[in-house]
Amino acid sequence: MITVADLSLSFGERILFKDVNLKFTPGNCYGIIGANGAGKSTFLKILSGEVEHDKGEISFGKNQRIAVLKQDHFAYEKYPALETVIMGYPKLYSVQKEREAIYAKEDFTEEDGMKASELEADFSDLGGWEAQSQAGQLLSGLGLDEEDHIRLMAELDESKKVRVLLAQALFGSPEILLLDEPTNGLDLESISWLEDFLIDFPNTVIVVSHDRHFLNSVCTHVCDIDYGRITPYSGNYDFWYQMSQILQRQAREQLKKREDKAKELKEFIQRFSSNASKARQATSRKKVLEKLDLENVPVTSRKFPYVGFKPEREIGNNVLRAEKLNFSFEGTALLKDFSLIVNKGDKIAFVGIEHSSKSAFFDIICGEKKAELGDCYWGQTTSFSYFPKENSAFFNSDLSIVNWLRQYSSDQDETYIRSFLGRMLFSGDEALKPVNVLSGGEKVRCMLSKIMLSGANILILDEPTNHLDLEAITALNDGLAAFPGVVLFNSHDHEFINSIANRIVEILPQEKNPGGFIDRMMPFDDYLTDNSVKQLRSAAYKHSQKLLI
Repeated sequence: MITVADLSLSFGERILFKDVNLKFTPGNCYGIIGANGAGKSTFLKILSGEVEHDKGEISFGKNQRIAVLKQDHFAYEKYPALETVIMGYPKLYSVQKEREAIYAKEDFTEEDGMKASELEADFSDLGGWEAQSQAGQLLSGLGLDEEDHIRLMAELDESKKVRVLLAQALFGSPEILLLDEPTNGLDLESISWLEDFLIDFPNTVIVVSHDRHFLNSVCTHVCDIDYGRITPYSGNYDFWYQMSQILQRQAREQLKKREDKAKELKEFIQRFSSNASKARQATSRKKVLEKLDLENVPVTSRKFPYVGFKPEREIGNNVLRAEKLNFSFEGTALLKDFSLIVNKGDKIAFVGIEHSSKSAFFDIICGEKKAELGDCYWGQTTSFSYFPKENSAFFNSDLSIVNWLRQYSSDQDETYIRSFLGRMLFSGDEALKPVNVLSGGEKVRCMLSKIMLSGANILILDEPTNHLDLEAITALNDGLAAFPGVVLFNSHDHEFINSIANRIVEILPQEKNPGGFIDRMMPFDDYLTDNSVKQLRSAAYKHSQKLLI
């Protein structure tokens, strides 16, 4: 259990938290949500002791162990993955190393024997005999092959390091588990495994995540950070969202009533303040007006960008035909005799573990890369706009955001461009920032602005939700769902895929399944449970547990 009493934290004049009172109890999972910069990660750091708060108290149950998902992916480069996981339980790891050291002594004394006996008892009590097995199960559940378990962390790629550090946090059943964006870098199967793990986890979990499906699956409560307050709600993310809409509507109505009342009082005071017979009433209303607080009815600090795609031309029946595409990278076949027909009305989610194959296909059909063999044919009425996974090349200049976007706008009027950027949350001086200093989320919003101005009737998006907060993801989600044209996209966001796609295409490993893919006209959730899909996948991956996004 964690009890937070009268917690406050400020950075200069900025108040991040003020008089926060919360209680986190075992058996529950608490999702921490809020706009970018609201203090979600900082709150976790306060709970873990990494950041000092200004005032208030945080108390824990007696002898409770806190495990934190580490963010430094290079902190354990000299250690094997399995050992790195066990290091997540410092007390056990310390006993294990001391035990190994004492048994390694050449001159083993009677005193050493007594110490070894104590260590054996501690080692057993802490679950040391099961440690390697449990650590291995965690790594396997998160998608690491057995040969990766004994490799040094320095030898693992970034995605695998993320999984090892997550396994480290989960290891040993800590009483309190603090997870900051635990689904980053995970494919769908690993996310699904993590969801099941947390649902069955008997202790306290506090998690920050932008993954709506994940929050809906694991959270029993949601803690909303807004205007320096942290408000707890029972239920998952969807329940919080419904409640927040109701509360925001009520707050807006309350504010409107207060504003109308203030206007009425001001008019009366102005009319009758100099009238002797009405002076007392005017004075009385002035006192009422002074007590009327218009500032303490905050609706929300959250800002949703406007994302809407309007094609300039209706698309015809012939959209795209890709024929026997071949493409390799560093000797690995990413596409081999791969063919696909895209039809009018398609919103296709490309899923599967072959991430490089998906990106290669997008690059080829958009002309960014050339296929070694094969070709693709666009229909005459088509126009596409492409959101590549790697967008840094678009921002290698010191142009302001206004002038950067002006390059892609048929209307060169600055007022129009500034108005457009304002809807994408670049208002005032924000729109004058040079693009080479933008954050990942700001660059994504710029790219989406560029695509909206294109008027394209086909949108090709390679992991567009990366770096976006929940509000921006929701806005993009709604914009693509409403788009009347064709969408080809790839994402790690389960809810995003399920709410947009009407067709699922999974590119299978081309080395073993040349030209192979699974193609189904169905929503993503149906794809996941379809028996024919399961059979095809089982054959393609030879019963591997590696799945999907």
